[in-house]
Amino acid sequence: MLRQFLCFNASPPSASSSILCFSSNRNRKPLVFLGSPQVSATVLDALLNASGAPDSLFEVAAIVTQPPSRKDRGKKVLPSPLAQHALDRGFPSDLIFTPARAGEDMFLSSLRALQPELCITAAYGNILPSKFLNIPTLGTVNIHPSLLPLYRGAAPVQRALQDGVKETGVSLAFTVRALDAGPVIASQRLEIDDQIKAPDLLALLFSEGSKLLIHQLPSIFDGSAKLKAQSQDDSKATLAPKISPEESWLSFDQEAVVLHNKVRAFAGWPGTRAKVVVVDNKNGHRNILELKIITTKVCSQSNIHVNQADDISFRKGALVFPCGGSTSLEVLEIQLPGKKVMNAAAFWNGLRGQQLKRFVDE
Repeated sequence: MLRQFLCFNASPPSASSSILCFSSNRNRKPLVFLGSPQVSATVLDALLNASGAPDSLFEVAAIVTQPPSRKDRGKKVLPSPLAQHALDRGFPSDLIFTPARAGEDMFLSSLRALQPELCITAAYGNILPSKFLNIPTLGTVNIHPSLLPLYRGAAPVQRALQDGVKETGVSLAFTVRALDAGPVIASQRLEIDDQIKAPDLLALLFSEGSKLLIHQLPSIFDGSAKLKAQSQDDSKATLAPKISPEESWLSFDQEAVVLHNKVRAFAGWPGTRAKVVVVDNKNGHRNILELKIITTKVCSQSNIHVNQADDISFRKGALVFPCGGSTSLEVLEIQLPGKKVMNAAAFWNGLRGQQLKRFVDE
């Protein structure tokens, strides 16, 4: 299984190779798709379905994705979610390239042999060097889940949610060497509610992005998209840097809305964590617990007394955490280390009358 993914280690394909045999219609323009996580499978499905139409302008000539990696605590080496999805759809395994870097000479030789007119990227995860970008005659187009030039970078959805934005969107843009800075072909705006989490919003944006891509492909192929594409205003650009695990800790000195937005933004990975203190009222013993905070909402009203500033209460199915600015955060779901996600009521009942307090780092 691993060798067939690393097909770019072989000699560049000849005219009789499976890469060219896969081309069912020489009049169709070869397109190469690059992606890695599960959300990019939505885009691949849209491309494969559209390429199957009798009047399709293109065919998916190859897929490029991240190399297989170890999963299940290192016990198994598995293909990327996109590669597995492509295999499940019957896409030829020798047309799935998995270079460690997109600038590797053997990979680029295989890519040139395909003579792609267009490359499409969606959450691929590797930097594309100039020698890659120079290969497709019509360029490379990226589906970016933000309204460019806002939130350029690795974590646009997460950073937008963390900022508490009410509107975001998805953009189609030509790829240039500068990060997410290429001319924008089209964009789609989307209003978001204050409860949606990053994985759900990411899936929604790539779903909308795939529709936008299919709609714009004719103009990309006939060259009119390049003429109408709008240059970005770099003065309005904002950055969406990669998230680090160290950011996952919650500080309840911040206001509840800030913490709620962080929980939504970091859902999935890396998650959000908090420490609480469990106090045994009988003997005064204090035990520190680390919780993963799964689902929250901002309490509509707060009545926190100074002498109860660290007390965590339970009200209407939620753990109520006192926060900065005399606000309160309702925690609806939590997860203990090594345990499954549980609702707040189950956790509170498991305390058996013990008191719950915020952890204060002295």
